[in-house]
Amino acid sequence: MDPRFIIIALLAAVVISLGFSVVFLVRDDSSRRRTLNALKLRVALSIALIVVFAVSVLMGWLRPNSF
Repeated sequence: MDPRFIIIALLAAVVISLGFSVVFLVRDDSSRRRTLNALKLRVALSIALIVVFAVSVLMGWLRPNSF
């Protein structure tokens, strides 16, 4: 599978997680921890995105300025 699709999917997942976090922050009461859980998920997805990107560049699957 092309790593560009994985990177795009992870970016989309980060943005969706951000949207859920904003909704939880605005609508939930303070006793729920859904905003914190969405933040944890977003951080984990961002770390996975960085790792996939770094491995792809190091393995030569992605090259700078190439399409």
